[in-house]
Amino acid sequence: MMFKRFLSMFTASLIGSAITLASVQYFDSNQVEQPVETTENVNVEKVAASSNSISDIVEHSSKAIVGVVNKKNQPDGFQPSKEVTSGTGSGVIYKKTDKEAFILTNNHVIEGAGQIDISLYNGKVAEAELIGTDPLTDIAVLKIKGNYDIAPLKVGDSDALRAGDQVIAIGNPLGLDLSRTVTQGIVSAVNRTIEVTTSAGDWDLDVIQTDAAINPGNSGGALINASGELVGINSLKISENGVEGLGFAIPSNEVTTIAEEIIKNGQVVRPYLGVSVVGLDKIPPFYLQDLPDAVKKGVMAASIDENSEIAKAGLKVQDVIVSINGKSIKDEGELRKFLYTKLSVGDQVTLEVYRGGEKHTFTVKLASNKR
Repeated sequence: MMFKRFLSMFTASLIGSAITLASVQYFDSNQVEQPVETTENVNVEKVAASSNSISDIVEHSSKAIVGVVNKKNQPDGFQPSKEVTSGTGSGVIYKKTDKEAFILTNNHVIEGAGQIDISLYNGKVAEAELIGTDPLTDIAVLKIKGNYDIAPLKVGDSDALRAGDQVIAIGNPLGLDLSRTVTQGIVSAVNRTIEVTTSAGDWDLDVIQTDAAINPGNSGGALINASGELVGINSLKISENGVEGLGFAIPSNEVTTIAEEIIKNGQVVRPYLGVSVVGLDKIPPFYLQDLPDAVKKGVMAASIDENSEIAKAGLKVQDVIVSINGKSIKDEGELRKFLYTKLSVGDQVTLEVYRGGEKHTFTVKLASNKR
């Protein structure tokens, strides 16, 4: 009973954590040809200035940036519960047909919503259908029905970005009153990895770093390159006293891969082991006293799906997993990352497990998390 109470408190603390909002900025310096001094004997040709000015990019792109309103059910005494605004964020229309438009945003913008409203550039509001989400990568896909006179934002190649490239961010900082606010900056670094805590557990998120004046409400907005293409979805920031200009966006190549799988399956399909775990560093020593002294790292089984292969193989709550396929496991994040990046549905895995002071081995086939 003590262990169950501890797990309940631990789970509550995980659910209480949240992802920080993010946005990014951009600066563009167009070089315009100076007029050529001419004489009567010199042939003169007009030289066109670059068409990719900040104003041109913004004018072309801003209609595809939407406001995302998260509404939750709130009891109202003896009256039926009503939907009230819980928060706002940003989104990007990235594809559409004659009958519907698809919107990219962050999972943390719409998480827990009872209703999601989309605010369009012309002030009109449409209720969105949630196609699916992926909390680990913080991506969500929404759909609004209808034929909208809005050009989707063209998706660029985020792998082509380099530190120093110019970028623009468009979003809705501090709510819809400042909708489609434009900021400017550069790519500070590519291929950054940031550890985040999500409702699905800890995860190492691959991101683009950019300098930015980041404000609440920019999450889910667009990071756009100098060609006017979507190269990232603004998602995170470092929010500490004395820290400025550390914003992060999820690369467009990853976003669109995740989004297409969500549209196809309603979720991202990943291997499923059938056990929820907690890192040993979070377990009180009382529950670890039977482990050998040499066992300092690993994860403890907190709950087990009774219909899973691992349950049928005999794994029990409070068993300690120390390795998978010979790879030592430090904590729950490391186990999750190994499962999701190194293994596939249907693969056979071998776990080394301690039950008290005895070592056991379990071999099972990975199932799918598809609902």
